[in-house]
Amino acid sequence: MRLIQALQAGVVLGDGANGTWLAHLGFAKQPYDLANIDAPDLVREVHRAYFDAGSDFVETNTFAANPYKLEGTGADYRRISLEGARLAREVAGVERLVVGAIGPSGRALEPIGSLSAEELRYMFSLQAEALAEGGVDGFLLESFIRTDELREAVAAVRSVSALPIMLSKSFIEDGEMLAEGLPTRVAEEMSLLEGVIAVGANCVVGPQRMLDIVRMLAEGTELPILAFPTPGLPQLVKGHIAYDSRPEYFAKAAVRLVTEGARILGGCCGTTPEHIRSLRKELGASHPVARPRVAVTRAKLEKEPLPQCPPSKLGAKLTAGEFVIAVELDMPRGLNVDKPLAGAALLKEHGAHVINVPDGARARLRMNPAAVATLIQNKVGIEAIMHFSCRDRNILAIQSDLLGAHALGLRNILAVTGDPSNIGDYPSATGVFDIDAVGLIRVLARFNEGKDLGGYSVGMRCAFTIACAYNALALDPALELDRLKRKLDAGAHVVYTQPVFEPQLVEETAELCRQLGVPVLVGVLPLRSYRHSEFMHNEVPGMTVPDPLRKAFAEAPDDASALAIGIHAAQALTALVRQTAQGLYLMPPAGNAEIARRVMEAC
Repeated sequence: MRLIQALQAGVVLGDGANGTWLAHLGFAKQPYDLANIDAPDLVREVHRAYFDAGSDFVETNTFAANPYKLEGTGADYRRISLEGARLAREVAGVERLVVGAIGPSGRALEPIGSLSAEELRYMFSLQAEALAEGGVDGFLLESFIRTDELREAVAAVRSVSALPIMLSKSFIEDGEMLAEGLPTRVAEEMSLLEGVIAVGANCVVGPQRMLDIVRMLAEGTELPILAFPTPGLPQLVKGHIAYDSRPEYFAKAAVRLVTEGARILGGCCGTTPEHIRSLRKELGASHPVARPRVAVTRAKLEKEPLPQCPPSKLGAKLTAGEFVIAVELDMPRGLNVDKPLAGAALLKEHGAHVINVPDGARARLRMNPAAVATLIQNKVGIEAIMHFSCRDRNILAIQSDLLGAHALGLRNILAVTGDPSNIGDYPSATGVFDIDAVGLIRVLARFNEGKDLGGYSVGMRCAFTIACAYNALALDPALELDRLKRKLDAGAHVVYTQPVFEPQLVEETAELCRQLGVPVLVGVLPLRSYRHSEFMHNEVPGMTVPDPLRKAFAEAPDDASALAIGIHAAQALTALVRQTAQGLYLMPPAGNAEIARRVMEAC
C-alpha cells in the first residue's frame, strides 16, 4: 500500500484544482470530467503540471463522474472514470501516486430527496471499480456535505476494492459550527469506517479559515488529517467564478495547517500548479512541526440539551385529541390583504381554529404566504398554517425561509411539492424542486431536533407542527399510500386530505389514518354550481363528484339554488367528518369565508 507508506513518511503534498487548470488551458465544457474523453491531452497536461510543481500524488479528473452530475451530457460515467484513472496513471508512471477522486452525487438521499441508499451505493461502487481498474493507488472521497452520503460512499468503495480510502468533508465558514464541535464529531465518526486511512476537509474556505477546522478534526482522530483549502473567497467575474489570491500567500498560510495537525496538503477550487509549487517550496523552507494532539472524548462533546420552543396551539390541540377546524383562504394577487384578513376574522368568530395560507397554488402569482400568515396571526389573532412549496426555492432558501418563518411565529407548515410552473402565470419560470414534500418534511423534522441538514445547530429545537397532504383518489393509489407512509416516517404530525365528496371515502380515509396512528383533517370543498361540479369531476386529477350530486346541480333552477345544494352537501360531509376524524379542512370556492361559515354550522 504505497499511499499508506507515503503518509507514514511525513507530510504528503497533493495537487490543486483540475477544473481550474483545465479551464485555463481552454477546456470550456462542464463538468470538466468530460475532458477525459473529449480532450485527453489537456488532462495529461494538467497532471504533468502538478507533478512538475511538486505534488506527491494527483487526483483523477473524476470528481463529477456520476450519472446525476453528467445528466444530459450523454456521457458514460464509468468510462469517464476508467479513462480518468488511466490518464493519471500514464502521467504518474509506476513511481508516483494516483488517487481516484469521487465527489458527492449532487442529489439528496432519502428521506430528504428521492435517491435511495441502494442506488447511491451502486453508483459509487461502479465508479470505484472503474477507478481501481484504471490503476489508482487509493481513493479520495471529497467535498461531501452530508455524512450519511459519505458513509454510503465508503461502504460502496469498500465493497469493490481493498485500496485505502481518504475522506474529506466540506465545512462552511461558521463560528457556530465550530462552537458545536462538528468537525471533531465528524472526524471521530468517519475514522471508524472500514478502510479509511485519513480524514479531512476541503473546499469552501481558505487556508486561514481552515486552521480551526483542522485543529478540531485532529482532536477527534489519530488518523492523518487532510486539508485542501481554496485560495480564499470566490467572486463572479464575467460570469465565471474567480479567486484572487497570490500563490505565495496561499503557501505561507497553508503551511500553518501542518502545525495544527494536517499531514496531507493540497488545494481545491481556484488553486493552480503555481499554488502547489509555492506550497512545496514553503514546506521545504519552513519544516513545520505538528503540535501534540489533544484528544477529545465524546463526553466532552456532549452539551446541554437545546432549549425547546413551545408548541403551536394547533399542535397542542392535535396532541390533546381535540377536533380542529381549518379553513383555506385565497391569497391576494396584489397588495390588498383586506379580504383574507376580514375572512379570517369572520371565521375566527364562528369557531375556526386555524387558517390555511396557500403557497402559489396552481403556480399562480400571489403574495408571499409568510407575509399573509404573519398578518393574519398578528392582526386577527388566529393561528395560520402556511403551505410551503419546494418549487421556487433551492435547499438553501428552503431552510433560510423556514427559519425566518419560525422566528416570525409561524409554527404550522403544510409541506407540498408544488405545482409545476408551466401550468401557471409564468410558464417559462424555472422550477427548482431540489427536494419534494417528503424531503421538506425531513428538513422540518431536523429543525425540530435543533439541527439543519448539514448537522449544524440552529440554537434551539424548533416547534414546527408538520402537516402533509394525501389524496385518497390519486391515479396511483398504491404510490400515494407509499408516499403518505414515507411522509409520516420523515416526521409529519398530521394529514390534510384533498377534497372528498363521498361519505364512504371520508370513513375509509379516517380509518386509514387511525391505523397509521396519525390525526387527519378531511378536506371538504363546497361546490357552488353545475359548471363547478363538472370542472372538479372532469378536469381536476384525483377528484370525483358523485353522479347524484352532479345531477342535482344540473337540475338547479338558478345559482342561489345551486349554491344551497353545494352547501347542504358539504354540511352533510362535515357532520360525518366531525364523527369520524380529528379535523375538518374546509376549502371554500374563491376563498369565500361566508360560504365556509355556513358549512361550519354543521359542526
